[in-house]
Amino acid sequence: MAITEGRLIMNGLRSAVSKGKRGRMGTVETSASTRKRSKQAVKEEDTTPPVPQSSFHTFSDPADVVQLRSQLLSWYDKEKRELPEIFMFVLVWVSEIMLQQTQVATVKEYYKRWLKKWPTVQDLAAATIEEVNQMWSGLGYYSRGRRLHEGAQKVVLELKGRMPRTVDDLLKQLPGVGRYTAAAVGSIALGQVTGAVDGNVIRVLCRVRAIGADSTRPTVTEALWNLSNLLVDPERPGDFNQALMELGAQVCTPKGPLCIKCPVQSHCRSYHKEQNTAKLLDRKGSNLPDIEDCINSGACPLCPSEPWNNDLGVQNFPRKPAKKAPRVERTLTCVVTRTREEANEEFLLLQRPNKGLLAGLWEFPSLLLQEENSVEEQKKLLCNEISTTLRTCLSETLIRYVGEVVHIFSHIHQTYVVYSLCLKEQDTQTHTGKTQWLDRSALQEAAVSTGLKKVCFIRCLNVCEFLIMFSRPSFMFTILQILKLFDSADGLEDKNSKVSFYLVFQLD
Repeated sequence: MAITEGRLIMNGLRSAVSKGKRGRMGTVETSASTRKRSKQAVKEEDTTPPVPQSSFHTFSDPADVVQLRSQLLSWYDKEKRELPEIFMFVLVWVSEIMLQQTQVATVKEYYKRWLKKWPTVQDLAAATIEEVNQMWSGLGYYSRGRRLHEGAQKVVLELKGRMPRTVDDLLKQLPGVGRYTAAAVGSIALGQVTGAVDGNVIRVLCRVRAIGADSTRPTVTEALWNLSNLLVDPERPGDFNQALMELGAQVCTPKGPLCIKCPVQSHCRSYHKEQNTAKLLDRKGSNLPDIEDCINSGACPLCPSEPWNNDLGVQNFPRKPAKKAPRVERTLTCVVTRTREEANEEFLLLQRPNKGLLAGLWEFPSLLLQEENSVEEQKKLLCNEISTTLRTCLSETLIRYVGEVVHIFSHIHQTYVVYSLCLKEQDTQTHTGKTQWLDRSALQEAAVSTGLKKVCFIRCLNVCEFLIMFSRPSFMFTILQILKLFDSADGLEDKNSKVSFYLVFQLD
């Protein structure tokens, strides 16, 4: 099956990189001393005595490196998706930033709309942060869009329109560009000979060289970058890095890896370990040693601390620490509306601070709950907040409880406790640039979060009203389809999440 998803956006850039660039390619050194590191990482490296790493976890024979490059690139040339041969620095930069922490399937439509609106760095630099937030709305990790905008303005205003030309310059000069993004953009767009290590590459390299220590530790991170730099093809660095990423996305997947289709299977220590273990288990009572182990196991900083699990096979690698449980929060939010004569219903929105979670986005009047409160107490809190915002005196009896909706951020389990309030026009004057009234069509285009759209859904008890609010011309789902979603959901909260997610994210 041809590769159509993983790194989809990047594949169209490969030919321009490989043609006419070899004369200016340079090998990029990636030393830990030249990168910003956390205090914890520095402390660990300063206090932990160095332990020689076994050649078991790398490639000691140059012939093996050459063979792996050839096998991987031959597979990539056959399986890659053919896209128009276009080359612009901004294409790689924007796509790599969007792909941070976000799947390709989600990014594709945002990427197309972004480049249609801002095809050049100059176009992006001339945009307002409000326009950028609107375009990014729903993609998550909103600081990425803001940093792209800041980077474009820096290129235009400070660098006189000249894009950085090396990996080190990318790291120093562009906000939001870290080690991986700089390496990916440098190798793909600039032809720099450097490896690029993302989540897919970590998984591939850990399995190929049986690296079982915690992949987030500084010593393991550096070993993976060194291995990536050793393997990268000097003639086709961008293609090689994309091929390695594609291998992790399409074949060497987190679960159910397709080892039988892997082009570098012959170099994979975890695959050989799995096969040899199966053979040993077939020989009952055999005490044959396992030849697929590191001779320094126990002292080697790259070997796993836990024993091999026969049931997992190659999925024994990589090893990661258990994720921290997300912080649990409950937030009061009130959908405040007003109806004006001969005008559509309008919604009150407040702009969030320019820093922190959902920076600069618009939201309904909200309050973070510090403790459990009764419904009456919650109404009073919201009434005071809205009265202060509109500089009027409102009665809490006007506020109606609607329900709750859950939204999961990467580090926060957020529950919105939703209320609604309908006001008369004389009570609805706003007094700052941080508040505004938007009708339904304007709300659809506003810079709002996915959580707000879920709140809109639960407030709109009439499903048709929600369809009108967030629909687009090509959005042709029927009430019957929505009812089927309700029937397949288990509980009210599940129904709200499923339907709102379905409606919001299937927009064309």
